[in-house]
Amino acid sequence: MFFQQLINGLTTGSVYALIALGYTMIYGILGLINFAQGEIYMCGAFVAVLLLATGKVNFFLAFALGMAAAALLGVILERVAFRPLRGFHPLVPLISAIGASIFLQSLALLLFGPNDRPFPIQFTFSTINIAGLPVSTLQIAILGAALGFMGLLIVFVRYTTYGKAIMACALDRDTARLMGINVDRMVSLTFLVGSALSGAAGIMMAIYYNATYPRMGLLPGLKAFSAAILGGVGNIPGAILGGLLLGVAESLGAAYISSGFKDAIAFAILILVLLLRPQGILRGRGD
Repeated sequence: MFFQQLINGLTTGSVYALIALGYTMIYGILGLINFAQGEIYMCGAFVAVLLLATGKVNFFLAFALGMAAAALLGVILERVAFRPLRGFHPLVPLISAIGASIFLQSLALLLFGPNDRPFPIQFTFSTINIAGLPVSTLQIAILGAALGFMGLLIVFVRYTTYGKAIMACALDRDTARLMGINVDRMVSLTFLVGSALSGAAGIMMAIYYNATYPRMGLLPGLKAFSAAILGGVGNIPGAILGGLLLGVAESLGAAYISSGFKDAIAFAILILVLLLRPQGILRGRGD
């Protein structure tokens, strides 16, 4: 049972980590939290579902287009809800982010209705035995894809010109601007990359639970925020570690304590971290 719960936790934790990366990248470069990240997650899932429902698009193209739609939504939000508010008191863009979150939830409810939509997956998943223990191939696929996206992000940030420019802006935007870096472009790129990862997370969880609905991003978004805090907000490896740890803690807590406490565990961990180690496990931006 422990092994199965560990796999369950790593599967959901890897998805939390992808959303947390969006939070942490945006915080790293702007010092603000985009509370609409959960709705970007929802956008990716809905676009993929709608494309697959037409029967004219294969799964991989629908997945890529879902990520692209989420990325585009993130860039639009940056231009409309955040860029005009730079230099204002930090509470102002925070309120703008919350407003954007509520607006997108309401828009999705108006367009798609409140009922769950099943995910029209084109593959058949089975259970295989690993060391005599049953593991779903769907969980392996989600965990493998999530880890692949995380690896690509780390390579992008550390070894590409644009990734290094984003890191320079995160360290000191004014100095980066004096060195010839287009800060506005790097901020937009950060929203694009972070939102694409959240869109991928939304698609994977829609497949996992076979459900897509307007408020599907609310709890995962809040849990991913807790994961970002746990790992050290603004720290990319910390977001990955925080997401995985949170997923495992949530799964084990639901199995060995009570399933009724599953959602509460993430927020209990958030409170403990804020009380005992507010900088996070790996220390966040500015620590």
